[in-house]
Amino acid sequence: MHRSSYEKMTAFRDRHLGDRKASPLLIYDLGSCEVSGGSYRPLFDLPPWRYRGIDLAPGKNVDVVLRDPYHWREIPPDSADAVVSGQALEHVEFFWLVVLEIWRILKPGGLCCIIAPSGGPEHRYPVDCWRFFPDGMRVLARYAPFEVLEIYGQQGATGHSDGSDLWQDAVLAGRKPALPAAGRILQAVRRYLIRKCTLSPGGGDEKRGGGDRRP
Repeated sequence: MHRSSYEKMTAFRDRHLGDRKASPLLIYDLGSCEVSGGSYRPLFDLPPWRYRGIDLAPGKNVDVVLRDPYHWREIPPDSADAVVSGQALEHVEFFWLVVLEIWRILKPGGLCCIIAPSGGPEHRYPVDCWRFFPDGMRVLARYAPFEVLEIYGQQGATGHSDGSDLWQDAVLAGRKPALPAAGRILQAVRRYLIRKCTLSPGGGDEKRGGGDRRP
């Protein structure tokens, strides 16, 4: 994991969860496997908080292994207080399906933080499909839908010596709104139909969709 990503996730924690240090929060980290060292666990594995790393295969820092990257049957709906993800979404072929799953598992009022690069060279793990700008993060928030807490992109250099500035990460921090019963049913039907329509025509490789941790 590059240092500027860790710095941005630290800022999310301090700004949006800093006043809930005494609350027993359940926090999931999507794409948590430590590939090149470093993870967000030290930021969130702070009692009474409970951190759970999720990924597509067993590995270091993985607590929950997903059988399907686009349908997280292992995690019940409305169960997470926060979902964080850094340097993963660019490796997800159908990233919009993952955003809908993040929305599904969050409690009403739950928070998400998504960090993804807007630059940098191709780095397949096992694929490298996307780059994200702040406007793209706004579209994701509207699509999910999330209430936007903040969206920004890195501007200029951070001064870190590990090559962090190569990636020029964009950040989305959002909150899941509370919906009436009819709205929750409509959202579930919408999610099911979008998943079916996305994966059915070309078959969809449901084995893919994991994250990385860049040095």
